Amino acid sequence: MKKILFYDTTLRDGNQGENINFSVEDKLRVARKLDVSGFHYIEGGWPGSNPKDIHFFELAKKTEFAKACLTAFGSTRRPKTHPKKDDNLQALLDAETKAVTVFGKTWDLHVKKVMSNTLKENLAMISDTVDYLRSNGREVIYDAEHFFDGYKNNPEYAAKTIESAVSAGADWIVFCDTNGGVLPSELQQIMKEIMPQIPAKVGIHAHNDSGLGVANTLFAVEAGAVMVQGTINGYGERCGNADLTAIIPNLHLKMGVSCISDENLSRLTDVSRYVSEIANVPPFNGRPFVGKSAFAHKGGIHVSAVMKTSKAYEHIEPEKVGNARRVLASDQAGRSNINYKAKEFGVKLKEDGSDSKKIVKEIKRLEHEGYQFDAAEGSFELLMKRISGQFDPPFHLESFRVTTEKNRDLPSKAYATIKISVGSREEITAAEGNGPVNALDNALRKALNKFFKAGLEKMHLVDFKVRVIEGQDATAAKVRVFIESRDEKTIWSTIGVSEDVISASWEALADSFNYRLCCKVTGEKEKAHFKKLGVTQNEK
Repeated sequence: MKKILFYDTTLRDGNQGENINFSVEDKLRVARKLDVSGFHYIEGGWPGSNPKDIHFFELAKKTEFAKACLTAFGSTRRPKTHPKKDDNLQALLDAETKAVTVFGKTWDLHVKKVMSNTLKENLAMISDTVDYLRSNGREVIYDAEHFFDGYKNNPEYAAKTIESAVSAGADWIVFCDTNGGVLPSELQQIMKEIMPQIPAKVGIHAHNDSGLGVANTLFAVEAGAVMVQGTINGYGERCGNADLTAIIPNLHLKMGVSCISDENLSRLTDVSRYVSEIANVPPFNGRPFVGKSAFAHKGGIHVSAVMKTSKAYEHIEPEKVGNARRVLASDQAGRSNINYKAKEFGVKLKEDGSDSKKIVKEIKRLEHEGYQFDAAEGSFELLMKRISGQFDPPFHLESFRVTTEKNRDLPSKAYATIKISVGSREEITAAEGNGPVNALDNALRKALNKFFKAGLEKMHLVDFKVRVIEGQDATAAKVRVFIESRDEKTIWSTIGVSEDVISASWEALADSFNYRLCCKVTGEKEKAHFKKLGVTQNEK
């Protein structure tokens, strides 16, 4: 069985994606993560193109990589320039990586019209570059840029460019679908025609402009490629590169190709989210295998089936890629959804099913009004406890007032006054904020701190979203407010709906604090304090 090697280019090709800009420190952190996660080659950047990548490779020289081979990237020599006098090639050597990757032109269109070069000189540039790098002891990976477009336009010349790299000693020939426009059937046919002419090892580098990056990579492996280039989460220029988080499990689990250990496969979701966090790009929930929604079930019939046998609606076990099954609550939910979530939340429901029926009925009513509980599980857990009689609110709102002041050229200020009751005690506080919701949050926190300071000191809001439910009513329309909160261990989401954005915000805000005080395991001292105040906590 052939073994596939993974070549990650997130730090170079992925960094060319819109809104992605890794710092040097970011690149080192990602490189270390990829190294311990079983990736074979890590492309660190193009040292001949910018000072940041030069700095990265300087720091990388002091970094030990357990298994991965760090690779520097660059182009062939410039026209009519000796390799020793080419600054780009010298930068590749100065990076001191064991392997280097260079790209050259395969498509005669680029040679003639983009570079204003001759076909003969282009072949010499490829040959001279590979020979020079090999003579300096480097493993050479030759990326044949625009290979498939070049082959379709002029197959004879495209083959000559590959021959130039092979004859000069290239260790790898990587076919690149740089424009991302080739179809899988075309790709496989071209590879079958060219492969018998290539004694070197072959790889594939696909882009996703036609949504076929993953498919083309899998087809290339079937045709004989043994190196797979791509990026984590498919980051890259335009529509991105082939997504390694989809390629790896497809090869390992579906095609039975030796490529990664089961242990490293189980880290894939963590790698995806880690890189997403470093790149400051919100994770795409619908990403295959590693997305938050990849194994999420909403329809009651689906949930009922999955509870009996997971493969009824799951193509693999989510744990194999480090993901987890999620059951969502919505107006499409049935009793199976509710029973599953009750078990997950540690909520005890009556065995006769009466609690489940009430919860399903209430969800359908509230979602008709605009609520969306599949995206606000904190509010959903509180709802289940209210209906089943297991929720004792730690505080009650008596009243609040919010005002906003705007002077001509000065930033606006918001002020909130709030009155709450905790048991028989009442507390009135006031606070200001950057906006009405922030002021309300500050006032509520200030009031609650008089009773629950230990439970709230590490809690803070991380996201606030407002959505108009029915746009035809313009400014009088209902709005849906989502609030995401977190502490040192957990993230939870809550929801509020109203025609008034402040009222909707209050509802989501109150649920957020209620969830922290009533639905989370806390320290023994904190539990004892809550018990003294008459607050019931659910232990999960």
